[in-house]
Amino acid sequence: MSTTDEQDQGVWLTQEAHDRLKGELDGLIAGRTAMAAEINARREEGDLKENGGYHAAKDEQGKQEGRIRQLTDLLRKARVGEPPTTATDAAVGTVITIAFDGDEDDTEKFLLGSREIAGTTGVSVYSPESALGSAILGASPGATVTYQAPNGKDITVKVLAVEPFVP
Repeated sequence: MSTTDEQDQGVWLTQEAHDRLKGELDGLIAGRTAMAAEINARREEGDLKENGGYHAAKDEQGKQEGRIRQLTDLLRKARVGEPPTTATDAAVGTVITIAFDGDEDDTEKFLLGSREIAGTTGVSVYSPESALGSAILGASPGATVTYQAPNGKDITVKVLAVEPFVP
């Protein structure tokens, strides 16, 4: 599955993660009235050029509106449900164990999925859009893949295991 396929199909979320994000979105939407009242109260304080409270409230409103758009888009595209029950290749919703090249003892275990799931699980979560996530998609145990880290360095890892995610 390519990054484009993942975006077209939507992001997989557990029901718990979906419910948590929906609650956050509902809270942000409900807070719009209070934010507008805060901005109006700060506007009444005087000269807008020198009114730090007004500018801070407008900045906060911008952040909230950005998060509302992000959550709305994510929830609209989300595929909610159970993770795969079997796993032979690295895919969204699977837990992958890797070893870093040259050091079989240096292993890492993570869930390949939306970063928004991270708040609902004890395992690290890597996005399929991340450098490692996109390189490892479709890899089977025993496969070796190389990806470019954000610092430009090539990193090679070996897939040790792929298993279904158990929430």
